[in-house]
Amino acid sequence: MRDRIQNTIRAYVELTKPGIVLWLLITAYCAMVVARRGVPDLGVTIFTLIGLGLSAGGAHAVNMWYDRDIDQIMRRTQNRPVVTGRVSPHSALIFGIACGTVSFVGMGILVNWLASAASLGGYLFYVFVYTIWLKRRSAQNIVIGGAAGAFPPIVGWAGATGHLGIAPGLMFLLIFMWTPPHFWALALYKQDDYRNANIPMMPVVRGAQATKVQSLIYAILSLAVSISLYLTHTVGPIYLIAAVVLGLIFVGCNIRLLREPATELVWAKKTFRFSLIYIAALFVAMVV
Repeated sequence: MRDRIQNTIRAYVELTKPGIVLWLLITAYCAMVVARRGVPDLGVTIFTLIGLGLSAGGAHAVNMWYDRDIDQIMRRTQNRPVVTGRVSPHSALIFGIACGTVSFVGMGILVNWLASAASLGGYLFYVFVYTIWLKRRSAQNIVIGGAAGAFPPIVGWAGATGHLGIAPGLMFLLIFMWTPPHFWALALYKQDDYRNANIPMMPVVRGAQATKVQSLIYAILSLAVSISLYLTHTVGPIYLIAAVVLGLIFVGCNIRLLREPATELVWAKKTFRFSLIYIAALFVAMVV
């Protein structure tokens, strides 16, 4: 009985994609620290991060409910809880909606309604714009739909201050520009999965070379946006140095990726791994 309960809990945790949620919470908290120019109020921090975690986790659960037909085709998603039957589709949907509802109401009451609305915006964007509308229909799915992952700094800033401004907008834009080269690097060496599931990911629809060219363009735009954040005077020279160095490395990775033959995937994997380091290090540099 105990093992059954533990397995059920573990399955529902998996529904939320905890690794991705953790990354979203880190970017939100970093934005809170920058907004307050120091450590934000503990209570506000806890409620904001819990609310955001519930919202993001709930959106992921709805995504797994909706994508259960293609998740069973792709190798990297075949062990998800709904596919394996550890959580029924109906239960996953109810869980996802419940998490989103509790997040919206709880954050509105315990933090502020601006942060609550921003969190709900990310939830709705991920579910309806990315998952339901774009993912199976457009090669631009991750470009437009990737905006959902850019909401956390907005949520964190609004939670800490009760208002928004240019700086959180640039943080949003930074993640928005970073998402395509990050995700397309993964898609390049997972494209067989997407092709088998009939998902029009950029490498499948336009080919590897076109994907790499666009990835380089977005990497350059990421560098430009990261530098522009310094001009708002919300971050200091340490951040500027980090943004330039890390951004140039990211651009360099994408140049190497562009030069790599389509039959090789070494730099696709290296670029994907560095993209994770890049965005995390940038947000840590903001705090420093």
